[in-house]
Amino acid sequence: MSPLPSSTGSVQIQQFYDKGLAHASYAIRSGRQVAIIDPARDPQPYYDFADEHDAQIVAVIETHPHADFVSSHLEISQETGATIYVSKLVKATYPHETFDDGDRITLGTMELHALNTPGHSPDSISVLLMDELAQTRAVFTGDTLFVGDVGRPDLRESDLVGGHSREALAAQLYHSTREKLMTLPATTKVYPAHGPGSLCGKTTSTDLDSTIGKEVKTNYALQPMSEAEFIKVLLEDQPFMPKYFGHDVVLNRLGALPFEDSVRAVPRLFPDAELEPGVLLIDTRPAAEFRAGHLPGAINLMDGGKFETWLGSIIGPQEPFYLLADSQIALDTVIRKTAKIGYEGNVRGAILTPREMPATSPAVKVEQVRQQPQDFTIVDIRNRTEAQQPVFDNALVIPLPELRERAQEIPTDKPVLVHCAGGYRSAAGSSIVQAALPGTTVYDLGEAITSFQPQAVH
Repeated sequence: MSPLPSSTGSVQIQQFYDKGLAHASYAIRSGRQVAIIDPARDPQPYYDFADEHDAQIVAVIETHPHADFVSSHLEISQETGATIYVSKLVKATYPHETFDDGDRITLGTMELHALNTPGHSPDSISVLLMDELAQTRAVFTGDTLFVGDVGRPDLRESDLVGGHSREALAAQLYHSTREKLMTLPATTKVYPAHGPGSLCGKTTSTDLDSTIGKEVKTNYALQPMSEAEFIKVLLEDQPFMPKYFGHDVVLNRLGALPFEDSVRAVPRLFPDAELEPGVLLIDTRPAAEFRAGHLPGAINLMDGGKFETWLGSIIGPQEPFYLLADSQIALDTVIRKTAKIGYEGNVRGAILTPREMPATSPAVKVEQVRQQPQDFTIVDIRNRTEAQQPVFDNALVIPLPELRERAQEIPTDKPVLVHCAGGYRSAAGSSIVQAALPGTTVYDLGEAITSFQPQAVH
């Protein structure tokens, strides 16, 4: 949670930032009334904020049904009595008030005005904060406008989420930015729903807030160009789409179950419990511990900064799995992260490290890789844009989100060497290949990749 300086007089704006999902949500307080915008799955920080200021949460605003995290809008409404506001285009099935062009909410001495800004999704809105003098002070842009970027328009193409073409949504985004957001006063503060690393954009700045004036000057997507040029530029080099994105759009449209209840409902199993055959096991321990001993077929997805994203990229929303960690605290942490993307119902059981861990993974001889890379079948599991700058000649490029489905494409006439950009993904990738190609020697180059490509990052 990080306070943001505000020039809105009697209003307080508080940003809550989840670095793991690069997600920003907001509490706006005017007097003893609070509105929450795009809340995360865990509602407790918003309750704490309201209690700290002896205020009441009266409104929860969803700028759109999010793809990359599960929102607590329904839980907050049920707990506090706050009204949920969302565009009529969402066709939300939970109790709500529609919030579209011309609609406004009174919050203490302030007003919040709805602005339809489709493009990232057909039902996206932005929220204007107006002061007592009807001056625009801030705009909460959801996934329409980020600092240095705009929201990607290619997440609603499947029939599950509406079947909207990316070109049509990109065209809508062109008009939303030019005709709505860019016409706001240059001093208007911009508060987006995402920061750097979010898969809802491609070149998001490290800054977590901005102004309309600054974005008009520096944001590549707001520079003078035709609609056709905008569509072309926007659709180039968009990042991959995790498997869970469509699932979360649907879940957010319905409204999720309460967070803590969902976490408590995950079965806890004894360390040596018999596991159901054919169900994935996600081992969240550090790579070195995994290599020293693990259960056969386990995937080593280490608990780390992007655990949720990679979990929802490797595993589909209908797939059951077990979670394994080496302490109750670590297990609780990964269960809560799993719930942030709406996967807690997929967990067949959470288990502590068993006594018997019969499988091991061989350690890689880095100098042999450096001197004789031809001795290995090298698999580069970075994203395609990253792999455009190869580290090894003739490496087979299979991005991590596709690896489970494509592992059989890997030749097995040599030992297999898996690498990514910094070591985190290759731990998961090598374990996936090891499970898919039994009898094949599989090495994880791990963090040693940085000595082959010094500029590499996770």
